[in-house]
Amino acid sequence: MSSTVANPASMPRKVNRPNLVAVGTIVWLSSELMFFAALFSMYFTTRSVQGPKVWAESTGLLNIPFAAVNTTVLVLSSVTCQFGVFAAERFQASRSGKLWQFKKWGMREWFALTFLMGAFFIGGQVYEYAKLVSEGISLSAQAYGSVFYITTGFHGMHVTGGLIAFLVVLLRVFKAQKFGHKQATTAIVVSYYWHFVDIVWIALFSAIYLIK
Repeated sequence: MSSTVANPASMPRKVNRPNLVAVGTIVWLSSELMFFAALFSMYFTTRSVQGPKVWAESTGLLNIPFAAVNTTVLVLSSVTCQFGVFAAERFQASRSGKLWQFKKWGMREWFALTFLMGAFFIGGQVYEYAKLVSEGISLSAQAYGSVFYITTGFHGMHVTGGLIAFLVVLLRVFKAQKFGHKQATTAIVVSYYWHFVDIVWIALFSAIYLIK
């Protein structure tokens, strides 16, 4: 009796293709990275032209402790967002226990908390704008005001876009008959975007508030 050993080369191979939505999102975020790189270039070029004395007078009006708290909330929102992704990957749409049992939260609860933290950040940014305008730092008053509001403002628009994306995901999950691979993929893609805006803000915070 003879046994036949299959040739590995002749056996069919499973091809693991990357998710096209995720790949498309990464490519799009790469273009967004170039956009923010241009904003950084504008900021540092304007700073060098204005001179250290003028720049120091303007940056002295920034409320660094307040901005640090606002930044911390946004950074922590990336953590809550990732917990939502973990829940989505195990196809858990909502909590399986009491509201205070965080370990049993689903994607909805983690994403809802992330949305609230992002909204807190935007509210803090609006408050900071109002405070700076009252102290004479406006969009058209001086070069510093222009670059400050343009760089932070465009980032704020991206955060707002992320908040809208969270609402869309939560609405789709609520309407879906069953939480499956499609809903999980959408949640993961939105998390890519949210992590991106958080990382960009860390760089902006360092450049604007810490490097004087």
